[in-house]
Amino acid sequence: MKSSLLGNILAVLFLVVFVSNVHAKRPNFRPGPWRIGRATFYGGPDGSGTYEGACGYGDISTKEGKGGFGVQTAAISTALFNNGAACGSCYELSCEEPAKGCKAGASTITITGNNWCPDGGWCSPPQEHFDLTQPAFLQIAEYKAGVVPIKYRRVPCIRTGGIRFSISPHSNPYYLLVLIWNVAGAGDVESVMIKGDKGKPFKPMKRNWGQNWESDDNYVGQSITFRVRTSDGKKSTSWHVVPNTWQFGQTYEGKNFR
Repeated sequence: MKSSLLGNILAVLFLVVFVSNVHAKRPNFRPGPWRIGRATFYGGPDGSGTYEGACGYGDISTKEGKGGFGVQTAAISTALFNNGAACGSCYELSCEEPAKGCKAGASTITITGNNWCPDGGWCSPPQEHFDLTQPAFLQIAEYKAGVVPIKYRRVPCIRTGGIRFSISPHSNPYYLLVLIWNVAGAGDVESVMIKGDKGKPFKPMKRNWGQNWESDDNYVGQSITFRVRTSDGKKSTSWHVVPNTWQFGQTYEGKNFR
């Protein structure tokens, strides 16, 4: 009887530990299913006119740009944009119908959602549409086509280095605005928690616009820790990534997703 009872206890303990581990570690972001959409292009042949946008990444054609995505970007329709929550997400696009303007034999391309395509025409809900930079569009389609049918899917974002936290120069001691960018894995940011070094617990930040997140607590003179959660449920905590000597307008590099 004692042996049986001990065995049951051990089995329960094993189950608790196993379930805890399952919830503690989520798998890396994987490609999603293929879906049907359309693509157009905007801006100049060098990608000009496509840099500033609704995600807050800035002019990505210069070293001051925040996204570092080059011209492999798109303004995505309302059905995909999700009020800015999809900023930074990555997509693989395929154009396979030469008779409808696709470039014969073209490979798939991977782009980052860095802007919102306003409602109207192809970008009106519920259409799933990508308004690509002209250089990205020409990798899969002919210029004269204008609009082409595509297949697309979410894919993991491959980034170099860690997550960047850029503290806006327009912040003040009682209004902290932080742009979060260069996020690998799912690429988007679902929620952010912030913590100073004075023993207080993590507090949620609020999405201001795009991937700009705000807090109304005063963290001047404190080191700051951020906990970033992406849409696949994974979390990355960058402990004391911002030193207590931080200044407005500076950028700090933290821990990224795989």
